[in-house]
Amino acid sequence: MLDKDAKISGGYISVALELAETAATRGEVPVGAVVVDGASGEVLARAHNRIEELGDPTAHAEILALREAAQVKQTPRLVDCDLYVTLEPCTMCAGAISLARIRRLYFGAADHKGGGIEHGARVFGQSTCHHAPEVYGGIDAQRSEELLRQFFSKLRRTAED
Repeated sequence: MLDKDAKISGGYISVALELAETAATRGEVPVGAVVVDGASGEVLARAHNRIEELGDPTAHAEILALREAAQVKQTPRLVDCDLYVTLEPCTMCAGAISLARIRRLYFGAADHKGGGIEHGARVFGQSTCHHAPEVYGGIDAQRSEELLRQFFSKLRRTAED
């Protein structure tokens, strides 16, 4: 099994970034997520944003990955699982992460406008939050930020044409 630093730097967050790139090529906001069994290191689920494709405002990468992992584990509680995502989860996703009982959350870029972990609602710090995972932000943040910058720059250029 990989040690924690190896998982963060070269492994699972890189998979999430590849998924985010796929989302961007499909016209989706480039966010990717990976759910990993914390004990075995097995990837249980991977997803990218599919909001536009599915016409579903809840089809965020995190939600889709949590759903898939819950099906694989056959339980809605992913107690010993870790989530790697390229962007700070929004309030909706933070709520789902809490309800899923995710053990650790690793995310790339901070989301100063729509984040729900270190910005905005700060869901895990609320007294109504039933479970707060360990949180590690800024993991390979530059790559995530650049991908988002490129995506929105291209979107603005297209809108101007």
